Amino acid sequence: MKLATVIYKEKEIIVYKEMDNDLLLDVRKAAKEMSGKDDFLPTSLLGIIQGGDPVWEDVKKVSQWAKENRSDSFYLNEDMVTWKSPIPRPLKNIFCVGKNYADHAIEMGSADDIPEHVMMFSKAPTAIIGHEGIIPLHEEVTSQLDYEGELAVIIGKSGKGISLENALDHVFGYTLLNDITARDLQNKHKQFLLGKSLDGSCPIGPYIVHKTAIPNAQDLKIETKINGEVRQSGHTSQFIFSIEDIISTISKGMTLEAGDIIATGTPAGVGKGFKPPKFLKKDDVIEITINEIGTLRNTVK
Repeated sequence: MKLATVIYKEKEIIVYKEMDNDLLLDVRKAAKEMSGKDDFLPTSLLGIIQGGDPVWEDVKKVSQWAKENRSDSFYLNEDMVTWKSPIPRPLKNIFCVGKNYADHAIEMGSADDIPEHVMMFSKAPTAIIGHEGIIPLHEEVTSQLDYEGELAVIIGKSGKGISLENALDHVFGYTLLNDITARDLQNKHKQFLLGKSLDGSCPIGPYIVHKTAIPNAQDLKIETKINGEVRQSGHTSQFIFSIEDIISTISKGMTLEAGDIIATGTPAGVGKGFKPPKFLKKDDVIEITINEIGTLRNTVK
């Protein structure tokens, strides 16, 4: 129940992967063979999300049909594709929650920095790259490039004034996000946008996992490694503000739309939190893992 956007033979395609299967299904190719129609499924993963439950049911129908009528021409191995962000270009900035783990708030300041209300900022869509993409070091503008491994929520149903009780009904699924941050720019400009929106500073992926495959997104272990060294090891049960709180708060006076991306915050262990700090260097490899989703891997160049 995983979906991704990849490049195969110089063409952008949507692939579907079962939780217990290593093969990627070219879902639109199988859909055309099954239905005889070019437009049985949308042409993008964003279109699938915007199509709601009926289109998701069609995706599952195609997957089942492909299993029963197995043809090697429908399936790819992961090493045959180039990864893009699942949503290569969202409709608006990525919503980001700041200091949603108490230990991270403390490492960035003190216990006085633990927020009483949901703290929000955003990252520009031009920052987005995919799994295995290159994160530019941006030495011309920063000497303090940092990492933040996060669970991200993908909105599946638009809404405004969403109640806590109904918040999860508006979720399509979950993915991994690396909130790469230029700490010196963040401090210099006294706000987050510039330090958070450098090109290549928002790796996302590799997959979006449908919410039905993750019954409780606040029961997930998240780990970040730099060159194999565990730097962050947290658990989404440590959230200060729940996913329901976040969705409800954002939507009080603003419409959330299908395909919107919300990064839920990072646990302790970011580079700035070490003494001395451990900022990113050229050739560093960053791996963020939630077992139920996979591993998001990127290299700094």
